[in-house]
Amino acid sequence: MSGPTITKDDILEASKGMLQKQLFVVFTKPTNGMGPVMEVIEDHLKFQVKLEQKGIMLGAGPFWADDEHTWHGEGMVIIRADSLAHAKEIAESDPMHASGARSFVVRPWLLNEGRVTVTIDFSTGKHAVD
Repeated sequence: MSGPTITKDDILEASKGMLQKQLFVVFTKPTNGMGPVMEVIEDHLKFQVKLEQKGIMLGAGPFWADDEHTWHGEGMVIIRADSLAHAKEIAESDPMHASGARSFVVRPWLLNEGRVTVTIDFSTGKHAVD
């Protein structure tokens, strides 16, 4: 790939008026098969819920295989953090990573576009997120 070097400042200038919310994405995958992953899954999910309750996590979940049914242990977590170093500290404290069952890579991500729709029916208490 050739051409000019594009920086964060270039993207922030180009996307003025958009959300420009700095987040961090943790990409996670098994290090030694699914056995160790499943041994830690309960503690991992409890940790994820704590991140959610503290307002650190925006979203998380598994990546299905191309058959849209099988799971090979890969996943993604979107978190709010002060810096890349802080995001890595959060990811390292996940029992899945601390145990060595999965490894991870953290990437800074700028959220600019998208939509979340929340529907709440007061009369029935039904709700939906689209």
